[in-house]
Parts: sequence; C-alpha cells; structure tokens
Amino acid sequence: MGITLYTSRVILETLGVEDYGIYNVIGSLVSMFGILNASMTAASQRYITISLGKNNSLELQKIFSISLLIHIVIGIVSVALVETVGIWFLYNRMTIPIERIDAVFWVLQCSAFSLFVSIISVPYNALIIAHEKMSAFAYISILEAVLKLCVIYILLIIPYDKLIVYSFLLLLVQISIRSCYSLYCSRHFAESKYKLSRDFVLMREMLHFAGWNMFGGLSGIAFGQGLSMLLNVFFGPVVNAARGIAQQVQSAIQVFITNFQTAINPQIIKCYANNDNSQMHLLMERSSRFSFYLMWLLSLPIILETPFVLNIWLTVVPNDTSVFIRIALATTLIYTIINPILTANNATGKVRSYYLICGFLMISILPISYIVLSFGAPAYSVFIVHFCVEAFTQIVRLLMVRKRLHLSIKRYFKNVYLPIFLVATLSFIIPYLTSVNMSESISRFFIVCTTSVISVCVVSFVFGFSSQERDYIILMVRKQINRFQK
Repeated sequence: MGITLYTSRVILETLGVEDYGIYNVIGSLVSMFGILNASMTAASQRYITISLGKNNSLELQKIFSISLLIHIVIGIVSVALVETVGIWFLYNRMTIPIERIDAVFWVLQCSAFSLFVSIISVPYNALIIAHEKMSAFAYISILEAVLKLCVIYILLIIPYDKLIVYSFLLLLVQISIRSCYSLYCSRHFAESKYKLSRDFVLMREMLHFAGWNMFGGLSGIAFGQGLSMLLNVFFGPVVNAARGIAQQVQSAIQVFITNFQTAINPQIIKCYANNDNSQMHLLMERSSRFSFYLMWLLSLPIILETPFVLNIWLTVVPNDTSVFIRIALATTLIYTIINPILTANNATGKVRSYYLICGFLMISILPISYIVLSFGAPAYSVFIVHFCVEAFTQIVRLLMVRKRLHLSIKRYFKNVYLPIFLVATLSFIIPYLTSVNMSESISRFFIVCTTSVISVCVVSFVFGFSSQERDYIILMVRKQINRFQK
C-alpha cells in the first residue's frame, strides 16, 4: 500500500498531469475488453474451491485444466477486441492531443498484452487462494509492488518517451509475476499440470455460471471504466488524472481489505460445500464487520485530511481530486460490507437473478451520470451517483439472497450494520473535532491520525465486537505479553 501511494506520486510528477490522465483512460479502455475475464475469475474461484472442499483431486485437476483453457481463449478474444474496436475508439472518439497519438498507440499495445497475461494467470491465483497458501500470495504480491517501484526508478533515469517506457516496463512486471504464480503452482500442486479434458457438461456449467457473472461484470465496467470514458468526453484528460489519483488511493486501501477477505472467502465457500450454514453465516458477518473496521481505520484520517495529504504527497494536484477521493472512499466502505454476501451467493452457483437485477441497477450509473453531466453538473457528481446507486443496490442484494443462503435479515442488521453504524459514528467525533478546531499543519495531521486510530480501535473493541470476540482478543494479548516476559 505504501509503495502504491509513493509510486502514484512519482508517476504523476514524472509523466505530467496530461500523460498520467491519458495512461489512466487507456487503462480504462483496455479493461473494458477484459469483461470476459472478470466473468470467468469468479467461476474459477468458485469451482476450484468447491472441489477442494469436497477433497476430490480428480475433479480439481479437471476444473483447473478447463479453467485454464477457457482463460486462454478469453485472453485471445480480449486482445482481438482491443486491436479492432479499441483502436477504432482511440482514433475516432477519444480526446487525445494530436502530438501524443503515436505514444498512446503503443500504450494501448502494451496494455492489451498485459491484459492477456493477467487473464491467463487467473486459474493459478485461484488455486493458491483455494489452498489458502496466503504466504505465497502475499510474497508474490509484495514482489509485484517492489518491481513496480523499480519501474519508477528506471523511469526517472531513462531518456526516451516516458509514457511508452512506463507501459512497456509494466508489461514486463506482469509477465514476471505470471511466471512466479505458474512456477509456484507447478512445484506445490499436482493438479496445476494441464490435462486435456473432454467433460463438456462441466465446461458448459462453468460457462453458464460465467455468463451470468459477465452481466454482473458489465455493471463494473459501466460504473468504473465507463465513467472514465464519460469524464474524458465531458472534461478531457486532466479530470481523468484527478480520477486516476482518487482510484490509486482507493485501490491502495482496498487491496488491503481485499487481501483480508481473500483469506476468508475460501472458508465461506467450503462451509457452503459442507452444508455448514451456521459457520458460513458467522464468517460472513465477521468478514463484513472486520473488513469495514479495517477500511474505516485507514480511510478516516485520509477523509478528514485529504487536501493536506494531497499537498504533501503530490507536487501537482489536479482540480476536484479531494472530493473525488472522499466520495470514492465512502462508496468503497459500503461495498466492503456486502462483498462476503457476494462470495456466499457465488458458492451456491445460483447467480442468474442476482446478477441480472443487481447488474441492471449498477449499469444504470452510466446513463444517470450522463444525464446529470448533460445538465452541467460538476465532474464529482458521477461519484455521488455511484454512491447512491451502490447504497440502494446493497439493500436489494440482501433481500435477494436471504432465502438462498437461509439468512436472517434481522440478525444480519443486528450483527453487522448496527455495530458498524455505532463504530463509524462514535469514532468520527473526536478526530473530526480535532480537525476543525486546528489550523492545517503537520501537527494537526499527526494528531488527527493518532486520534483516528485510537478512536476506531477503542470504539470497535467496545461496540463493534461480540463478547466472545473481545474475550478472544484479550486472551491473545495476554499470550503475547506472557511470551515476551519469558
């Protein structure tokens, strides 16, 4: 997370606001063509984890081989779409300075092949996560961050077009990380050896699951990457730079939470496979609450001190960046709560109605944002639209899965939303009063950070944890104290 935030600052300073905005909008364009991959990622995770939970090694190898084959085909199709539709869109619809068109073309090429490498890595990632080898997952992720830091150093000293060089170096990083995942799996998991399978029934079942998941993925494109296109059309690449910075902050924090949930998700899926609903519900509730507390712990000082952080972090701060970051973090906070529900619903394999309804609701963000911007609303209005639709969709999601997961809405509100509301409200008071009653300075920043951490930790412990969880924490603290005293 620290490396991500640091590299964002240096990249913006090195590339400049315009080139940084161009890189982000090209990344958004290429990601749109990765929708097929997004749909199969959830399918691979679900089927690999379910078969592992059933301890069926033959089925596991069959699922991995089918998944890898499908992802290779998806990768080829995605690159073909970028090389045809993507290039047409680049030359005919995007707002790009004429002198940067050639550089943008090569950025598009590097991004397309980076997408291909990322797509064929999915089955290997799914295998590592399903086996719950989180140490390997963590070490490879750290290696990726370090390599990206090296890219920044090379970018500072190389004399060529920095936008092209940056894209090419990131492609090399992607290839290196893909090789690490493949090598680890081949050495530790026998089922990672590809073996041609003719089980067309299983392939059709996985594609059916992925097909409806794809519709859900389309909503992600609409409110995520599609909004980048929309902002580019209305405001140009400078606003894309502001949104890119907001996404960097959002992603840096969200990766921390995503990795936390990644460690829990296989257990949720395995509990469903073993028909252990009570344990599954408990894991879902804890994942929702703990994820929110962690996200709030990291987000609160940033939300209160956004302008100061940006001025220290960046040499050039594009307009609207502060408000983009604040609304984006608020949206991520509420999405963090519902993500374990999505994992449990995917475990059932019954996703058609879920993705159909929720997908339509999320896709509505794009036309609503277009209408709002057409009436002259500021750029940050699209973030507000996203937040409102996400909040409404979260209610719909809970109502849809309650019977399928045998979930009590009343219990979920009592065990998840009520403690989250208390923690967020009570822990906000002291840091907020500190922020508004002191002039902006480095002292205020550290005081706000300190009071935020203490407030969130204390309030979470008192109001956010159950009595059993508090007893467990106290027991673990005592064990650590006794260990150091020996």
